[in-house]
Amino acid sequence: MNRDRLIELADAYGADLRHWPEGERAAARALLDADPAARDVLAQAAALDDLLAAAPRPVVTAALRDRVIASAAKAGLRPRARFHIGRLLWWSGAGWAAAACAGVVFGVGLTTHVTADAQVEAVLYQASLAGVDDVEVLG
Repeated sequence: MNRDRLIELADAYGADLRHWPEGERAAARALLDADPAARDVLAQAAALDDLLAAAPRPVVTAALRDRVIASAAKAGLRPRARFHIGRLLWWSGAGWAAAACAGVVFGVGLTTHVTADAQVEAVLYQASLAGVDDVEVLG
């Protein structure tokens, strides 16, 4: 590792080597042990880390949020298309309706086949009845 790479990593990850990529830590420690200027780079990064840690956290108010949104609208930026839950619900409802229709069709078809034997028996029973002719009943 050279000093330029150490500066890049210190700028990106700060002075704490635990935050650095695992593969870079051993080389950074070796450079820090060998080069006093490298220790100065890490000391500057530590000072910046301390300043950032001491800085107050910004409070985002509704007014600030509205100003940011208004400035984005003036710049011509539009919100990204979001996934609409209504569209999902519509498709979900269509699926349930299709399943219900398929159930009705299947049920009617199955009922016709299941009751066919009973219908045949009823017709044969009526045909076998000995008795009054249709002519006598209907006139």
